Amino acid sequence: MYELVQIAENSYYIQSPAKIGVVKLNDTDVCLIDSGNDKDAGRKVRQHLDANNWHLTAIFNTHSNADHIGGNQYLQNKTGCKIYAPGIDCGFTRHPILEPSFLYGGFPPKDLRHKFLMAQESNAEYLTDDALPNGFQKIPLPGHFFDMVGFRNADDVVFLADCLSSRETLEKYQISFIYDVASYLDTLEMIKRLEAKIFVPAHAEATDQIAPLAQFNIDKVNEIAEKIIAICATPLCSEQVLQKLFAEYGLQMNFEQYVLVGSTVRSYLSWLKDMGKISARFKNNQLLWERVKPQ
Repeated sequence: MYELVQIAENSYYIQSPAKIGVVKLNDTDVCLIDSGNDKDAGRKVRQHLDANNWHLTAIFNTHSNADHIGGNQYLQNKTGCKIYAPGIDCGFTRHPILEPSFLYGGFPPKDLRHKFLMAQESNAEYLTDDALPNGFQKIPLPGHFFDMVGFRNADDVVFLADCLSSRETLEKYQISFIYDVASYLDTLEMIKRLEAKIFVPAHAEATDQIAPLAQFNIDKVNEIAEKIIAICATPLCSEQVLQKLFAEYGLQMNFEQYVLVGSTVRSYLSWLKDMGKISARFKNNQLLWERVKPQ
């Protein structure tokens, strides 16, 4: 873990729970794509920087989930590097309490206020095209989180952030976190058509052929959607839908799974309602979801 892997002339990644991209800008300067999940990840990154006599100029965060911005504060304090984050995610990066609050839907209990869901604050600036190094291109990747982006660099390496999961992860955990299901599927369809020398997903192996994994993720989304529709054959509240989905996949509930999968299931319910596949109604002061029967 935390090995430095070279994948092109000036492109590397650090193997970690969420891969950290490293791109050489010249003989001495480098930038990072994300920073890992905590201060310890930041320390491991700094060891690689020192070993190679590299100067860190900037961190480009793909989005604001804690496992991608957790090393920001440490590295910024130690190197003075700039930090950039896209759109709404810049606000979450500056104020990390927003992530567990958003997931929980209110002020989060202590069980959710920890490094896996709430990174340390860092002084992030809004990501603009002007902030990108020469040869960099920003790739919008909406769906997983608010304004997530990926990057293509001059080596024709594409860093894909969290827009897809590995087969192994999906087979083990079944339900990956999604904020906007419709945008997520659009992003995966776009990824299927994308070409590059090599693709680096944050949570899957680097590859020069990304389309099969993108399709596998699409198929899993559609499978989950069909299960939710079937579960809603009887009118149920979202908590009951969540419970039945956990039972269907043999998952074990805890606080983190409750907010991550719970938020995702509510996103599926919104998407399915907007498509006219399920309906919502209030009964006895309870919001119930029900499958729309074919005409």
